[in-house]
Amino acid sequence: MAEVHARVDKHGNVHIAKKNRIRRFGVADFVLLALLTLLGLIILYPFYNAILVSLVPNTVYLRYQGLMLWPPEVTLEAYSFTFQSSLIWYGFKNSFLITVIGTVYNMVLTILCAYALTKPIPGGKVIRFLIVFTMYFSGGLIPFYLLIRDLGLIDTLWSMILPTGINIMYMLIISNYFKSLPPALEESAKIDGATDLRILWSVILPLSLPLLATFTLYYAVERWNEWYNAMLFVKNVENWPLQNVLRTIINDVNMMATQNIPGQAKPDIKGDAIKMSSIIIGMAPIMCLYPFLQRYFLSGMTLGAVKE
Repeated sequence: MAEVHARVDKHGNVHIAKKNRIRRFGVADFVLLALLTLLGLIILYPFYNAILVSLVPNTVYLRYQGLMLWPPEVTLEAYSFTFQSSLIWYGFKNSFLITVIGTVYNMVLTILCAYALTKPIPGGKVIRFLIVFTMYFSGGLIPFYLLIRDLGLIDTLWSMILPTGINIMYMLIISNYFKSLPPALEESAKIDGATDLRILWSVILPLSLPLLATFTLYYAVERWNEWYNAMLFVKNVENWPLQNVLRTIINDVNMMATQNIPGQAKPDIKGDAIKMSSIIIGMAPIMCLYPFLQRYFLSGMTLGAVKE
């Protein structure tokens, strides 16, 4: 806070001086800080524990019963075992392609549909109702499979990209945000001869960067975690995304750990470490997007854009 003091000199001029005053840290602030700190630790510890389990030997993990604050011994055997699988590199490549192509595909369709719904088109309310209707009702799994088969998308990456074009909830939020922008922005652009697509590209999108960055991240996370359509439509293991590959590795580890072949020693497989290393491997790449998109999570981009 700033305390303002005013004085008048002998010539009649008024001088204003500001004196900074730091507000005291009260009991309510301390309680709020303690609660937020506790909440942050509760949220972060499972991730931290997953990293610890993936790095420590299995005997150390069992000795501490999963409650560690610092790894007394570090080993990379779990990561080495996971990356020895040749399928994991196919998984990284496929998930990268699905994420990049799928996110661009999602955002283009979502933005165009959201912008179209802001216009007074004939039957706009009926179209909006039909779009929202698909949020609650679908044709079912069997018609969905038959459609993908008839389109020739079985065993291709496109079966994991094309079927999910628009998240209706995301589209409605973006559409409502477009409606909230001052109409004078579009009116002035139309006076200059701009088309609707030009207005969308040069006026609407630059003012919507924080919102678009947020939903780009949401779409990217959904695409990176793609596994369901791969399970339904993809048989060739070289076309599997990363999540399905990691699932197969974990299943193989569990099978190897439980098998009992006479005359053959049971392999020393650390099941928990493999699981946690798979979680870290699957989570780390998409986490790298946050630093690049964080600066767009701002508000008030339209303040001062129109002066009337």
